[in-house]
Amino acid sequence: MDRTKASGAPASPVRLVVDLNRCQAYAQCCFLASSVFELHGDEALWYVPEPDEAQREHVLRAAAACPVQAIVVECSEPAYGKRDGSP
Repeated sequence: MDRTKASGAPASPVRLVVDLNRCQAYAQCCFLASSVFELHGDEALWYVPEPDEAQREHVLRAAAACPVQAIVVECSEPAYGKRDGSP
C-alpha cells in the first residue's frame, strides 16, 4: 500500500481519521477498501488518511460498515457547485 504522494499533487477532497482506541480490528474496512485500510498483525490498523477521490465510495462504505464507528470521513465540497441551495 503506497502511503506517499507525489510532490505537487493536489490536496485530496477526502480525508479520514480512525480512532485507534475505539477500533477493535474487525477489519470490515479492510474488506471494503483494501487499498486504503490494511490490518497488520492482530490489532494494528494502517490506513491512508487522504485517499484518492476514486476511493470515496469504498471509504464511505467502509466507515458505515465499522461495527464500532471508529472511522470518521470528511469530504470537501464538490468543485462544480455549492450544497447550500443557492443557484
